[in-house]
Amino acid sequence: MFLCCVNELLLSCGLFTNESSVLSLLSLQNLSTALLRDINLTIGAGECLCLSGASGCGKSTLLRAIADLDPHQGEIFLDEVEHNSVTPQQWRQWVGLLTAESVWWFDTLRPHFPVVEAKWFAALGLGVEVLEWPVSRLSSGERQRLALLRLLCHKPRALLLDEPTANLDSENSERIEALILRYSQEYGAPLLWISHSPEQISRIADRHCRVVDGGLQELRP
Repeated sequence: MFLCCVNELLLSCGLFTNESSVLSLLSLQNLSTALLRDINLTIGAGECLCLSGASGCGKSTLLRAIADLDPHQGEIFLDEVEHNSVTPQQWRQWVGLLTAESVWWFDTLRPHFPVVEAKWFAALGLGVEVLEWPVSRLSSGERQRLALLRLLCHKPRALLLDEPTANLDSENSERIEALILRYSQEYGAPLLWISHSPEQISRIADRHCRVVDGGLQELRP
């Protein structure tokens, strides 16, 4: 029931509209990092692929490599565009990374948000008055919710999500899940989502891969 209410709020809040959008395909070809080798993976438009594995196995490094933040070999495509053919800034706007620990560049929240809409904040259980708060006042859970909202303001075409609900209680985890999945459906954005929760993976994943011995092993849904 709570998840249904969140979805109704998202549909009415103006963040997601019926206007046409670009459906994107994220593809990795022979991608290797310090911990992983020869990763070949394609995530379709609006598809959620969950990634799991032991701590330190290279999951976060893989996301950072796809965002062109960590050294890597191989090719990364968004549709037919290879990441080296555009500027790093353009690539990171298209392929949005939500890290496990958010970074804030200003003392208060407002300068971080190019667009402000009260219902966006309500969808995450927040009020717009938080924009006047110093970042130092935020709890870890508030930082994580607001970091996601900050990322979505830039309308990325694909999302890389490093445990986006790790610091949240069950209610706020459902809010985040609903927000991300609705965004993916409306904009056709592929999702690569790191999660350690079997229950969450069973709720959100279209596909599930586990990092094993430096490679990816696809598991049955």
